[in-house]
Amino acid sequence: MLSVRQIVSILFLFLTGTALAQLTAPGSNAVRYTNYPEEPDVKDPVFIFCNASGTQQGTITATLPADAPASKFEWFKWNDNTKSFSEPVKTDNLVLSSTANNLEEGGYQVRISGGIDTNFIGWVFINKPHSSASLMNRTCDYVALSGEAAVDPFSYRNPANGAEIMLPNEVRFLWSSVPSSVIPYPDLYIEPQTFSPPLENVTYMLQVTDSFGCVSQSSFYYESIHVKADFSVYPQKGEAPLEVTFADKSIGATHYKWEFGDGKDSISTLKDPTHTYYRPGEYSVKLTIVNDPHGCIDSMRFDKIEVERSLLDIPNVFTPNGDGINDRFMVQKQSLRYLSVKIYSRTGMMVYSFTGQGEALRAWEGWDGRINNTSALATPGVYFYVIRALGWDDVDYDSEEQRGFVHLYR
Repeated sequence: MLSVRQIVSILFLFLTGTALAQLTAPGSNAVRYTNYPEEPDVKDPVFIFCNASGTQQGTITATLPADAPASKFEWFKWNDNTKSFSEPVKTDNLVLSSTANNLEEGGYQVRISGGIDTNFIGWVFINKPHSSASLMNRTCDYVALSGEAAVDPFSYRNPANGAEIMLPNEVRFLWSSVPSSVIPYPDLYIEPQTFSPPLENVTYMLQVTDSFGCVSQSSFYYESIHVKADFSVYPQKGEAPLEVTFADKSIGATHYKWEFGDGKDSISTLKDPTHTYYRPGEYSVKLTIVNDPHGCIDSMRFDKIEVERSLLDIPNVFTPNGDGINDRFMVQKQSLRYLSVKIYSRTGMMVYSFTGQGEALRAWEGWDGRINNTSALATPGVYFYVIRALGWDDVDYDSEEQRGFVHLYR
């Protein structure tokens, strides 16, 4: 046969799912129910209030059905010394609803009489998980975080004998950072180590959550000491002499060492250097950076910069008629250090001559079909050329292949 208390508790469980719920807790974050070994059918509510501010207190409201007569509500708090609800809290007379405010953590009983004679028990848990985030250690290669995560314990009492019963509560945690950075297994290790340390300043955060959804968060600001070497190259390929611009894109660097790959003494300590490659070939460039005062080092190697081999290709016809197409006798050249062009008529008269290197060679536009750079036009026909050249790769262009005939058409 069920006891009166069991009957009341069963009625309570039914009513809490309807608009006639007898005990509610405005502002609570979660509710759980007691488990008394001697009375397994009795389920008193445990109201959980998340105490994020540290000043949270509890509130419980007892309400009668609308058609019930006005009654007397007497509130009492559990006393561990007497093992009973013996500490008076407040009394409301001839009301249908009564609210107990500013409640401390513990158990409360409301005794209703004068209209409906019954009583209800509710427990208040002022809950605040614990979190602590700090820096354990750092080097140039890694960051180790230190964290603490714990939950508030809470125990209610068995009203029958005062025995303490623990309310199950578990802790979960999660590391994160702003801006986002790598944190290995952020919800598995409370003291994670990352070997991909942040390259910018971040705020590390540890969030601790318990079984009831209450949250505690701790954080600390981390100033990065880490470095990453990076740079861009322009151009990456071309004829000699090839002037290459290196644009630093590194993070955290205060000192630079560039090794351009074309000699042991070919180095620079500038942030954004330029370097000229004279000999055709392929080159690998290495940048090493250091930051002060921490001495963190990183390097990057770029493969490859290609300086094209020398080349000389001579046309056998040109048409200086002003139509913008093939108007000049212009050799196809590449990576040449020196060039000499001499052109003769069939009678042996020199009609054009050019010798140049460096900037003059780069600016050369070829023979436009005028005799010795005058206004006189060379007549259509066959002309004899003698060309000599030297490549930056020391290839000497001075053979029968550089002596021949070119046809001039107008």
